[in-house]
Amino acid sequence: MRRLRQLVLASTAMTLAATGAVHALDVVASVKPVHSLVAGVMEGVGEPGLLVRGAGSPHTYSMRPSEAAMLEGADVVFWVGPDLEMFLSGALGTLASGATVVELGQSDGLVRLEYREGGPFDSHAHDEKEAHDDHGHDHGHDDHAHDDDGHGHEEAHGHDDDGHDHAHGAHDMHFWLDPENAKVFVGQIEATLVAADPDNADEYAQNADALRDRLDELLVETGEAVADVADGRFVVFHDAYQYYENRFGVTATGSITVSPDVMPGAARIDEIRTRVQELDVTCVFAEPQFEPRLIEVVTEGTDARAGVLDPLGADLEEGPELYFDLIHNMTTSLTECLDG
Repeated sequence: MRRLRQLVLASTAMTLAATGAVHALDVVASVKPVHSLVAGVMEGVGEPGLLVRGAGSPHTYSMRPSEAAMLEGADVVFWVGPDLEMFLSGALGTLASGATVVELGQSDGLVRLEYREGGPFDSHAHDEKEAHDDHGHDHGHDDHAHDDDGHGHEEAHGHDDDGHDHAHGAHDMHFWLDPENAKVFVGQIEATLVAADPDNADEYAQNADALRDRLDELLVETGEAVADVADGRFVVFHDAYQYYENRFGVTATGSITVSPDVMPGAARIDEIRTRVQELDVTCVFAEPQFEPRLIEVVTEGTDARAGVLDPLGADLEEGPELYFDLIHNMTTSLTECLDG
């Protein structure tokens, strides 16, 4: 009988260990680039869940029941903020009411850029490179970053030609496209996980240090790669890349749309095609989440080449490497198209 009791106790202990007597931290991330950085900090400890999978866009996403259940069971949720993942704005208060919710877009130390003024082409045309330089931009350094009070930045736009409203002072939410901002995210992720799971603090800290070292290397590699095409003229699908441009010294001539959920009409497309010709644009870039036919229409009858820039890693496998692959792929697409 004693032997049987010992076996039962041993079996119970094994079952508790297997089912989480020591509760593993349930972490959820909103979009792939954020998930990649969280996965990097958690490597060897656990794997975060991801809400927006595949080629889904956070601008237009609708949650499925499985993703709602993921939020309900979460201990920690990382997202960028309501201006990017609009589908999460109400859901977090109800589904993730018991979780620690971290809005990474509010992290201290981020380079924050306001939405660019005007419509496509008006906001950042660089017919004359000197006009751009006259504003005191010193690419690749923090001196030209715009902080929260908007120093060094013109007034943010109101209602643009594509029918999309940006409130005065609203910030572009694609923070991660500047690896310096990714380093800030890593610090915030590390601090949050250490507070929620102090037993694994050492591993989180080691992983975060390793990530910051890799991000420093990425900054150098990317800066060197784009140096030869810094004066190239290119048009992007929507105005999502200014953090990358700002950090690495390239400047998009314009964007087809300011907001990806508002498509331009026929008259605007004709106007854009004319501007592509007038400005001698070399490349027009699509995004995998949205209709590529639009790029074909814009480049038809011009000398511009078509390419693809992916700010979210739509076609990349989720995980710790995705962020680095995303920046590498963007850099390769940009340089190869501009180089011809």
